[in-house]
Amino acid sequence: MADNVTSLFRSTAAHSPSMAALARESDGAGPVDFCIPCNPYFPTPAMFEDMATRLREIITYYPSSADTITAELCSLLQLPPQCVAMGNGSTELITWIDHLLVRESLAVPVPTFGRWTDQPMETGKRVDMFPLQESGGFALDLAQYAEFIRARGTKVAVICNPNNPDGGFLHKHAVVQFMDAMADLDLVVIDESFLEFADAEVEPSVVQEAMLRPNVIVLRSLGKNFGLHGIRFGYLVANPALAGRVRSMLPKWNLNSFAEHVVFMLKEHGTEYQQSLHQVRRDRMDMSGQLSSLPGLTVYPSQGNFLFVRLPVGAEGTVVRDRMLTEHRLLVRECGNKIGSSSRFLRLVVRPQVDVRRLVSGLEQVLYGTSRRGAAVPEQATGTGYSSGTAAIDRLFSETNGAGTQGLAAQAIGAGTGAPGLPAAPAAGIGMPLPAVPSPVPVGAGAGMPMPAAASSGPQQMPQQAPQPLQPLQPPPMQSPPVPQQPVPQQMPQQMPQQMPQHPLAAPAQVPAPAPAPMPAAASYPSPQMPTGPTPPGVPARGGLTAAQVRGTDGLSQAPGASWSGAQSWPEAAGMGQLS
Repeated sequence: MADNVTSLFRSTAAHSPSMAALARESDGAGPVDFCIPCNPYFPTPAMFEDMATRLREIITYYPSSADTITAELCSLLQLPPQCVAMGNGSTELITWIDHLLVRESLAVPVPTFGRWTDQPMETGKRVDMFPLQESGGFALDLAQYAEFIRARGTKVAVICNPNNPDGGFLHKHAVVQFMDAMADLDLVVIDESFLEFADAEVEPSVVQEAMLRPNVIVLRSLGKNFGLHGIRFGYLVANPALAGRVRSMLPKWNLNSFAEHVVFMLKEHGTEYQQSLHQVRRDRMDMSGQLSSLPGLTVYPSQGNFLFVRLPVGAEGTVVRDRMLTEHRLLVRECGNKIGSSSRFLRLVVRPQVDVRRLVSGLEQVLYGTSRRGAAVPEQATGTGYSSGTAAIDRLFSETNGAGTQGLAAQAIGAGTGAPGLPAAPAAGIGMPLPAVPSPVPVGAGAGMPMPAAASSGPQQMPQQAPQPLQPLQPPPMQSPPVPQQPVPQQMPQQMPQQMPQHPLAAPAQVPAPAPAPMPAAASYPSPQMPTGPTPPGVPARGGLTAAQVRGTDGLSQAPGASWSGAQSWPEAAGMGQLS
């Protein structure tokens, strides 16, 4: 396998190689998987045995219609079927959301799940990328994000909660405020694909609130929660009009027989499912503590079933990834091809303690040279390596006919006549350092997002001494992990929206008709004047950051290494409390 590792990763621009591809390459079982964020404790062995005994029946015959499977799922989740659409994985639903509901532009914080940036760009939409600052622990400030959306005139806004790859979490009341503030947009999408693993709040989901609003969709995953990525099933929740529009475009048999079998098994295995979520949360605390003990390794707070880590200075992610796979049979997710990230970051899936000990041992050998190979350092000028950190920019080049990043910036500002103070984009693959703390966005000035200072004439010198690991902070019980907060130019509205009534679970006639939600005070979310002229398709941000600039952070700023270790109890997962 060692000779073919680089080609395996280069052949897939979107993600790591599949487990099937790795197993074929090794002529046997695949490696221990710290890459795909999957629940390792569900289904139970007894459930797998049941599926195995019925395998012939499952794969021989057609499944029931999607309506039948959706109705069974809704009976478990206590959701009205007319507000739900099930898809062949969340990516199928993202694709239809893009085709049906995204007119011209979409805003999304980065780094995040790649389909939220790639899918609309593939259909010629403008993607306005809001950079999450490493100096702030990749925390999303919703007030600044709202100003960013207003400054660009974006039509659709996306929030992933928890976010992938960093696991950042937003409390329910803040998300509801944001939804109401963005009530005039075409669409607001709250991607809750990993919310079942969160324990910072007892009921963090905004599913009930989404059904009562005219422009909100909540996306949920089943494969991640149930440990069955290969089955490909997920669902969205929205008001009947939105959900029905998506549902009407889906094939009648878009869900397979395995999905049907699992959905109909759940009512008898709710207790085991809840126990699996509890164990993942415990494992997350243990794994975070073990990784935080490694010198120079930063572990970011996470509410997902994965941890986002920054490698020590001098360690290059692709080298670490390849050696972990070839020398230790461990597959890790190097995040260089995620816009807003770099090859200094890994996303590591939460796994049982026996696997984590093997991971920590492998990282010690690869990072600190406790093996015959020595420490992992960048392998420069060999002519054989390929860093997936260039993949995102390569994709932008191909989509703009080779114009490159400078060409993108020139188009975005109208060949040099756009917003004042916008520096020229850097050369390909260099990027531009982002400011540690962004300046406030001027109201009505039309300047858009504050831009970083011009890039220096030469490469920055890397510090010779690796930073010492930060001690984990101990947040109070049941609170989100503390991270440095960026200054908020203008505060979110202080008044909480009135509590929405619980949606009735009876017949469709009882579903309330969609109605616009009241907007907060205008002063909270200013609407600066927009630059004139259209933004060409494929340009990431109008008058703002190019993809290279978003990805160009030097990665040297300190960030907290705190893990979520203050939770003293394990509340029921959102949306699944009815399982028993």
